[in-house]
Amino acid sequence: MSPSLQINVDKIQYNTATIVERCRRQSISVLGVTKGFTAIEQIVQAVVEGGVDGLADSRMENIIEMRDRGFHLPITLLRIPRLSDVLNVIGYVDTSVNSEFTVIQALADAARTRGRVHQVILMIDVGDLREGLLQENAFRAAVQTAKLQGVKLVGLGTNMGCFGGVLPSTDNLGLLVRLTRAIEHRLGSQLEVVSGGGTSSLLLLENGLLPSGINQLRIGEGILLGTDTTNQRSIPGLHQDAFRLQAEVIELKEKPSLPIGEIGRDAFGNIPQFVDLGNRKRAIVALGRQDVNIEGIWPLTAGITIIGASSDHLILDVTDSETDIRMGNEIAFGLTYSGLLSASQSRYIAKVFIGGRYDRTNTGH
Repeated sequence: MSPSLQINVDKIQYNTATIVERCRRQSISVLGVTKGFTAIEQIVQAVVEGGVDGLADSRMENIIEMRDRGFHLPITLLRIPRLSDVLNVIGYVDTSVNSEFTVIQALADAARTRGRVHQVILMIDVGDLREGLLQENAFRAAVQTAKLQGVKLVGLGTNMGCFGGVLPSTDNLGLLVRLTRAIEHRLGSQLEVVSGGGTSSLLLLENGLLPSGINQLRIGEGILLGTDTTNQRSIPGLHQDAFRLQAEVIELKEKPSLPIGEIGRDAFGNIPQFVDLGNRKRAIVALGRQDVNIEGIWPLTAGITIIGASSDHLILDVTDSETDIRMGNEIAFGLTYSGLLSASQSRYIAKVFIGGRYDRTNTGH
């Protein structure tokens, strides 16, 4: 039996609806971010049914697939558009985030040729140092963008936590709001969107500290896993178990815990480190680095630990397992965001949908 990703769509819908309700109390719209699960149709549907105001993804391939499958909610492209892909962006995307005027100009030219107006959010770097304009360059970019035909400047946005690990705060998000107001004054018109980050901004929302003026959040991890990795927490009131990875035991033996012979580099160029614990009961499951990011999963059964992995095999110490492990058993694993990202796009992992009208297996999207 292939490894399987068990997906509870009811829990995903519940998480979505709960976050949407919390945000709407403070007049904040929610974009459901679909990149973390490669926009699998059944999960997108659960997010849509949870009441999001729009969808968002960083991959044009996912966006095109969502359009082809009939999802009509507004879609935002979360990665700066490639110059080579502006025609697709204009054809499939309502709004894109941008920080390069050359790209914005190309989007405007492409939109005019198709008789369309494409919406643009200027990304502002408030400290995380990933994408975005430095604050001193924002006014000029806003004025230049507002003058173009074919695009409409609808707002400002920022990203935090994904590169530099900078946490959202009243200070950096307050700066985004103040910059928006100053640009509105310069342009003589109001901007529709102030996009204040993603899941990591929910803690401020919950504590009543999100600056007034932030009116959009882009939520992925919180909806899917009910967690906030940046702030190292489970989000109260949400399900943390909507996804579970299962793999079958294909070998079960007692072996020494210390390899025998001279230690060199493994198949991935690393020098493994081992502690001599004597003989231990070890299980190998049919799951490896070619299937999933091993660092993004953990055994759900107490007493089982991951020793290591190759491309095809995951080696576990099951000596202290709270349940009796036998050949052919399936062992279940929880997933972090990085684990989910890799498992969802793996063609070697079957997707099993639980809840609602599903309860069936689908190995594709």
